[in-house]
Amino acid sequence: MRSSTALANLFTLVASILSLSTASGQTPPRIGGRMTEPLEKYEMPPAALGTYRLDTSPRMIKPFGVFTSYQVNVDANGNNIVGDAANEPSIAVDPTDGNKITIGWRQFDTYTSNFRQSGYGYSTDAGVTWHFPGTLQPGVFRSDPVLDFDDTGNFFYLSLLVDTFCGDIWRSTNGGQSWTERSPNGGAHSGDKEWFTVDKTPTSMGHGFQYQFWTGFFACDFGEFSRSTDGGATWQSPINIPNDPDWGSLDVASNGYLFIGGNDEGSSFWCIRSTNAQNPGVTPTFDQVTTVNMGGSIVYGGAVNPGGLAGQTFLAVDRSGGSTNNNIYMVTSVQPFGAGNGTDVMFVRSTDGGVTFSAPHRINDDPINHNKWHYFGTIGVAPNGRIDSVWLDTRNAANNTDSQLFYSYSTDGGVTWAPNVAVSSSFTPLEGWPQQNKIGDYITVVSDNSGGDVAYSATFNFNPTRGQHEQDVYFVRVSPSGGQTPTPTATATPTATPTATVTPSSTPTASPTATPTATPRPTPTPRAQPTPRPHPTPGPRP
Repeated sequence: MRSSTALANLFTLVASILSLSTASGQTPPRIGGRMTEPLEKYEMPPAALGTYRLDTSPRMIKPFGVFTSYQVNVDANGNNIVGDAANEPSIAVDPTDGNKITIGWRQFDTYTSNFRQSGYGYSTDAGVTWHFPGTLQPGVFRSDPVLDFDDTGNFFYLSLLVDTFCGDIWRSTNGGQSWTERSPNGGAHSGDKEWFTVDKTPTSMGHGFQYQFWTGFFACDFGEFSRSTDGGATWQSPINIPNDPDWGSLDVASNGYLFIGGNDEGSSFWCIRSTNAQNPGVTPTFDQVTTVNMGGSIVYGGAVNPGGLAGQTFLAVDRSGGSTNNNIYMVTSVQPFGAGNGTDVMFVRSTDGGVTFSAPHRINDDPINHNKWHYFGTIGVAPNGRIDSVWLDTRNAANNTDSQLFYSYSTDGGVTWAPNVAVSSSFTPLEGWPQQNKIGDYITVVSDNSGGDVAYSATFNFNPTRGQHEQDVYFVRVSPSGGQTPTPTATATPTATPTATVTPSSTPTASPTATPTATPRPTPTPRAQPTPRPHPTPGPRP
């Protein structure tokens, strides 16, 4: 853990510099030539005891066509908690029983404070009803929640301790109902904007291994990458990753190869491979670094999310065992080259183990309008190889900020994509801010053979005391069969040579390995929205 006074002073200086960046969309300063998002930092105390969960209203169930969004952050009676805030949701689904779902998020007990904790909720009926027992460690300042699962249905929760930039792993063996800390507080090393994945392929040498990377400049101790070979209990000493990638994610192919997708907080993106991270007897090395053209630049401070990102880089690997097995996919929301505003959801694919990637393809299919925002783009890959993509979208908003959740999918490895479908009502992302001027930095989706489970933040609930809508976490099920079945339009993207590629003398060939198929489960039946009832008189505020 960090103990150097000089280093602490450096972080204080950097945080002071970053505070000069306004919430108007002004680009933050660069350190070492790289853009930096304002640091997570301890700013305010938690809500005073006895002032939280006093005021409630009916939980929000929001139908939109054949899709229904269910509020996740509810009290013990299933009601909305008036006055709190929740964002940056990460979802995990039991691959052996799709009715068991858990979501973690940044929990603000009161919108008047920036103090946030590691909230979590669980569902046992495929996302229709939710239970929110509390936080991993009540009263402990945590952030950047990331969840994943193994092939047997264990859930894992990576959480960042804000005051030290150190992370730790928690595990649930009962579908997210309760959690046990696997590593000591901060024992997973980590750093700001950390992400991790679990090797889910039983035939892989690294089956069950956990891999994590983070922003190296703001790290717990040093490095950017670590590995756990014992389910998150212990973590190796961190090492560096070529090009110091940030703001991304990682996944494992069916042969155990690890792939990391990240960027330089600008227009440079990379896919980085390790073939030996699965070998517990060696320190992992990175043997292939491929520069990837995503068609634009990462945006921080955009009009829809002034204090945060318009999206990060998501990488996912196909483990279907079919013709698209071990394809590598990357998605991110970028500001197109030469455009002054707005972002598009851009997709690329590799069919040769990350040696080359296709030209970038725009998933959002509305007419090009650089005043529109298509942000928080993310993907999931189903066991049968279908790719699901969801994002927030302002195409239907006259003010170019009111947003809806949109969905598209591909059944041919990303060569063609189905016409976009709106799956939520419109909401404003510019209300409910808990002293942070943002609705988070990402949303997430987990795909199975019939559809995808999505966790996202929205502001459907109205707080009459504040006169604003509130940030809450929602679950929605998307699928190709939801509503009319779109007919994919041909948008083939020819394979293109990357800008710069460093490859080993011989590139190992991936060997297809079938992945267990998730147990089918029914899609939640849409409900009518609950009848509103009078709001209780608000209790005293801290």
